[in-house]
Amino acid sequence: MLCCTDLFDERGKEDLQQSFSDNSRTLIQTSDSRTQSVYLNDHVRVDTSNQLDTDDDCKQSYSACDAEMNVKSRKYRYTCEFCSKMFKRAEAFKVHMRIHTGERPFSCKVCSKTFTQLGALTLHSRIHSGERPYSCCYCDKKFTHTTGLKNHIRLHTGEKPFHCSVCDKKFKQLVSLRVHVRIHTADSGEETFTCFICNKQFAYACHLRTHVLTHSDEKPFSCELCEKTFKYSSTLTAHLRTHSGERPFTCTMCSKSFKENGALMRHLRIHTGERTDSGEETFNCYICNKQFAYACHLRTHMLTHSDERPFSCELCAKTFKYPGTLATHLRTHSGERPFTCTMCSKSFKTNGALTRHLRIHTGERPFSCDRCDKKFADLTGLNNHVLTHTGDRPFSCSVCDKKFKQLATLQVHMRTHTGERPFSCEFCDKTFVQLSNMRKHMSVHHGERPEQFA
Repeated sequence: MLCCTDLFDERGKEDLQQSFSDNSRTLIQTSDSRTQSVYLNDHVRVDTSNQLDTDDDCKQSYSACDAEMNVKSRKYRYTCEFCSKMFKRAEAFKVHMRIHTGERPFSCKVCSKTFTQLGALTLHSRIHSGERPYSCCYCDKKFTHTTGLKNHIRLHTGEKPFHCSVCDKKFKQLVSLRVHVRIHTADSGEETFTCFICNKQFAYACHLRTHVLTHSDEKPFSCELCEKTFKYSSTLTAHLRTHSGERPFTCTMCSKSFKENGALMRHLRIHTGERTDSGEETFNCYICNKQFAYACHLRTHMLTHSDERPFSCELCAKTFKYPGTLATHLRTHSGERPFTCTMCSKSFKTNGALTRHLRIHTGERPFSCDRCDKKFADLTGLNNHVLTHTGDRPFSCSVCDKKFKQLATLQVHMRTHTGERPFSCEFCDKTFVQLSNMRKHMSVHHGERPEQFA
């Protein structure tokens, strides 16, 4: 029973029924003879349980409902006729209406781009002027708008103010939270983009396009310097820096520079404490309790506790724990040496080998022994040297229990048990246990000094 209909005459009842059907706004005569424009449905919900038995009950209830709506109407004076959104200020209402009308009255004098708000134009103008009026109090980095500054400061403080109400995961930026929330709303009818191969769902079409490349061997982006190809343009951009030596991403706290922004972000966690017991999310190894900033780094680390070697060479069936190690190994078959010294043009299979080689030219020896102050160009040289002080032989043969100071020496020794001779002469097919022996043998064919094959 909707007893409030008794307040109207027959024509009024018809108007009321029409208001129910289309949720339109209706002029209602209240109990104290005041006429107010309110949503009648808000009042009708009061009596959904049919608890109002008399007209007087209904009038009293309606008066309370009307008073509440009257307060709200004074607080929100402007209502959008398109979406019923309400506003307190005329200026906010005016700006909102441009969403529906498409009006963009503010135009950039440089590029003619238009905007709905003057503030948006002001921010855009700084792209052309280079103005960055907002400075970080920690590192003096500057930004064009306050939002960029606030997001940056969280790198220093570690603050994550945006949290998911479903799983309590926290984020530094609101946009990251919105992307994350779509994981939970994927089944709620919200539009998602699905891979037709594996049915994996994505919140955005651009993410799906990137994902589809994982199912393809296509590598449309190629390096003009070494003709190496890549699936993603970002990977090509990062690769080009191996040729140029460019390291455009610099830590504002310690001035260390990086080739990729992701590497800088990982490095910044050292300063913010996210790799310690600071309360920030970390990924812990359940075997040795070592902590990692990213899940992918934990997955890579877990392989050190396992004998699994999932990556195999198609040419010699040798297996490896890591894809990077396999990629380096494949160069022993192809002869590819993509990393070239800019001082003497000598080339190398890995970037690490090039870095160590450059120290020959610079004289840099960054690794020092804490017992005798002797310095070394690489960490391996230092570790091998330290064993001369300790006498340790940490690498033992599982077959005969013989012990060695260096892992490389153990690996060569193991070939005496396995019979493996991995190094073969390309001219006579003779095989060797050690690379150095093969290089000496090559001089027989060429009549040259063995070191020329180093």
